[in-house]
This record gives sequence, structure tokens and C-alpha cells, in this order.
Amino acid sequence: MAIKFQYNKTSLNNLGKQLKVRQKALPTLQNKESALRIEVRKAKDYSDKLVADLDASMKRYDYLASLWNEFEPSLISIKDVELVTAKVAGVKVPELKEISYEIHEFNAFAKPAWYADGVNILKELTRLGIESEVYTEKSRILDYQRKKTTQKVNLYEKVQIPGYQEAIRKIKRYMEDEENLSKASSKIVKERHALEEEEETP
Repeated sequence: MAIKFQYNKTSLNNLGKQLKVRQKALPTLQNKESALRIEVRKAKDYSDKLVADLDASMKRYDYLASLWNEFEPSLISIKDVELVTAKVAGVKVPELKEISYEIHEFNAFAKPAWYADGVNILKELTRLGIESEVYTEKSRILDYQRKKTTQKVNLYEKVQIPGYQEAIRKIKRYMEDEENLSKASSKIVKERHALEEEEETP
């Protein structure tokens, strides 16, 4: 990225301000980037753990497979999934607050004794599945923000800060050269006047 500037004091002051803003913001951005990196890893790990828990639970209830044929699927349904917004390292992410189930009444005497357990098993399995999805989404959002922050860190660190520093160096060098030329020319003019005065003196 080429930084546009002019060889004058106004441009020098503006570049100085821009440079300070970026140098001040860089440590904050670097801290945010490392915090997001940690949070992405945590969310991903937790999502993987929930998926593993769900698989383990499914295997644990394998022995009930033949009984599920007797179970009425309409007995339990998810009425609502309540999500809240939380902030993690300055990024808004979803969090699971509550899952509301609708459980239809059944005659405990007419139905098998394990029906109540079946309802609880389905609650547990759906909670694991939904929570895993929420954490996967949380991980995706955090990772997207981390990438954006990394891009900004790289832009400041590798492009803009060195660019502003180089532009400031060029302006200062130019202004010094101008000053030296001005001094040199005024010295030459003075010497010429002195010579002319000497020549005029009889």
C-alpha cells in the first residue's frame, strides 16, 4: 500500500499522527488476536467433546434399540430453543440458555415402565446435539473474527507502520536537504556580497 504524502510540515504532522494511532492500536489488536485464538480452540474442543458425549450416549443406549420401536415419537418434541448473546474477547456469540420441551401425557399404567426413562434419554441426547451445534457456530464466528483481526495486525505491522515510518523519513530528509541548500545558497550570496563590497572599496 503506497502512502500518499507531500514534502511539507503539514503532511509530516498528519503522518506522525497516523503512525501514533497505529502503534498505539497494535498491542491491543495483538492481545485480541491471541485471546480469540484461545477462545476458538476452547469452543472447538468443547464442541468436539459434546459430539463425543453424544456418540457415547447413543452407544450406551444401544441395548434399548429394539424397545424404541414401541416408543411413540410424538410423545416428546422441542418447543423452543432459547439462545442468548454473550461477548467473548469483544465478539458477540450465541450461547444456549434453555431448551423447552413439550411432553404429551401418557398413561403410566398402560405404557411400559421405561417410557419415563425414554423421555429423559431423548432430552439428554437432544441437549447434547443442540449444544454441540451452538458451540460449532460459536467457534466459527470467533474464528472469522480472529482471521479479520490477524489481517489487521499484519496490515499495521507489516505494511502501514513501516510505510508511515518510511514516508516520515523521506519528508524529514527532504526538509533537511532543503534547509541545507537554503543555508548554502545564503552563504554563497553573503560571500558574493562581501567580495563585491571589497571590490568596490578603493
